[in-house]
Amino acid sequence: MANILIVDDSRTSRKILRGLLEANGYVVVGEAKNGQEGYDMYAQYKPDLVTMDITMPVMSGVDSLKKIKADFPDAKVVMVSAAGQQHNMLEAVQSGAAEFIAKPFDVETIKNVLKTVLEG
Repeated sequence: MANILIVDDSRTSRKILRGLLEANGYVVVGEAKNGQEGYDMYAQYKPDLVTMDITMPVMSGVDSLKKIKADFPDAKVVMVSAAGQQHNMLEAVQSGAAEFIAKPFDVETIKNVLKTVLEG
């Protein structure tokens, strides 16, 4: 199955997402707490897909997405957003986000989004 990097400043969100991904056969290659760590880990592991929270300290998810896509144009990044982040979601789409997952997480939505993005 695909290798996935989780980037989210919420330990709870990372734990929930890891559990959902691993239960569905995906391999979580790492977890990052902010956009800069996410970029660094992407460069190190080059996963098949990244789940990227939008609002994080140090570097936002949108800025991390832009940096990843600039250096790795084929990167597949799925943004994770809470309600009320439409402006950031628009910027993320314009910056190359493959898809979105909304919090709170829905197992079927996550499975469908990841399958669609990975199959491409």
